[in-house]
Amino acid sequence: MNPHEGDTPAWQIKASKKRRECNDRIPKEWLIPQTLWETLPLPLEENKVNLMELDVIRRTNKYTVASLFAKPSTGEFIALEVATAYCKRAAVAGQLTLFPSTIARAKELDTMRESGQLKGPLHGLPISVKDCLHVAGTQATIGFTAYLDQLPSDENSCLIDMLLDLGAVRYVKTNVPQTMMTADSENIIFGRALNPWNTTLTAGRSSGGEGALIALRRSPLGIGTDVAGSIRIPALCCGLYGFKPSACRIPNSRQQEYGTGGLRTIYGSVGPLANDIDALEILTRAVLRANSRPAVYDLGVLDTPWREIGPTKPRLRFGFLLVDPTFPLHPPVRAALEEAAFRLGEAGHEIVPLPAEECHIPYSLEVVWKVVAQGGEPPIASRAVIERLAKELGLRFVPGFEDRTPLERLSTLNVKPGEIIKNWHTLWRKYDLDAVICPPAPNTAVERDMYGLTPYTSFLNLLDYPACVIPFRRAGKFPMPRGKKGNNGRLLEGAPCSVQVFTSRVRAEECLAISKVVDRCLHGDVTT
Repeated sequence: MNPHEGDTPAWQIKASKKRRECNDRIPKEWLIPQTLWETLPLPLEENKVNLMELDVIRRTNKYTVASLFAKPSTGEFIALEVATAYCKRAAVAGQLTLFPSTIARAKELDTMRESGQLKGPLHGLPISVKDCLHVAGTQATIGFTAYLDQLPSDENSCLIDMLLDLGAVRYVKTNVPQTMMTADSENIIFGRALNPWNTTLTAGRSSGGEGALIALRRSPLGIGTDVAGSIRIPALCCGLYGFKPSACRIPNSRQQEYGTGGLRTIYGSVGPLANDIDALEILTRAVLRANSRPAVYDLGVLDTPWREIGPTKPRLRFGFLLVDPTFPLHPPVRAALEEAAFRLGEAGHEIVPLPAEECHIPYSLEVVWKVVAQGGEPPIASRAVIERLAKELGLRFVPGFEDRTPLERLSTLNVKPGEIIKNWHTLWRKYDLDAVICPPAPNTAVERDMYGLTPYTSFLNLLDYPACVIPFRRAGKFPMPRGKKGNNGRLLEGAPCSVQVFTSRVRAEECLAISKVVDRCLHGDVTT
């Protein structure tokens, strides 16, 4: 035993051991050279560094998923080359666990191709996955040292089994916040996921490791989960495309969770993050296509295959929720939304401003917050920020909630979402909408540990609507209102901005098709 180990907390010993085990799996020739580290101001999280501008990033190929996953099937690239390349890149990016079986899996797929067979529509495509998903033979710690005492997972999460059957190569797990219930993707075991555009800003939560890895083009396509914005917030912070389907479409069972589970009002979704919008549809279509049948893998999802809906209407009718006065937008966020509305109008689409009072954003947030807060886990530093902001807002749409018995609280939390869902059902018909556009957040990425409440994402989890985040523009210099701590306008310069597109429940196909229309209006033929 180390002579000083007796004075070291048990959690620290466990975390250090796990980090060493992960680092030892990385071949030495894949590590970042010391000469590169010497050119960077350290520690990175305390110095504003744009990693995207480094030569090592700029030289990275920019294949889209559509072109990349076709390469192994045609023989232009073999799965082994692609898998090895992304393993190396993930190692450089400093993510979690590289799977020893990755190379063997890629060789197996290449052998199949040589004999004229393809495993499935994702044959040879490397896919990174969030740490909450079980991969047999590895641990799913969700950044919680207590889970290091558990044996490695003895089975895969349902979606992992499905992706393997579709021909994908899973090669790395990515970082999450401690217990996935804090405001930044940091934990004691693996440290913090840094924002590649500005290392002093958050990469988002709780799929922040996915966001950082994909933005650095160390993964062509990643899998995140979303209970209150955990796919869409990293997409916003890291300048990516992210898609949250309705909870009942993509397999979501057999995940590592924190707490005892039980009755729930809000169900999480599983969905993709990528650097191009076509990748979102490629993944979703492959999982939902008729001969895949997600319900065979996961009894908790609808047995509803992918629907071919054809081209969208030439003239779409968009509801626009620009701002709720309770949650005012930072200037660059408002500018991006206004520019998006202008471009869609110029393209011939109808823009329908939605009154904030009919959208019930604060009401929805309070219901979501009260559901999430029922777990009883003690707050840590970054979560304390969220709790403080919630108290400062003083939301009181559920009067007397704290004075009720636990059973009465549960009953209330089962009734209130129904009221909000009914209100939105009326709103769709009242304004005859095809889709709605709103900000993913009042802000861009902010300083680490300062990401607060999630009003513009969490209400869509309550409604269980599919939603897509589309990167659009970047923040310029702007002054912050007085009293806003942790959000320095100059520090946020260059942070990505985004818009969020959503449709009504279980309409993943329509949401993705309409989002592609919006993306073309915002970017033309240019991909972000």
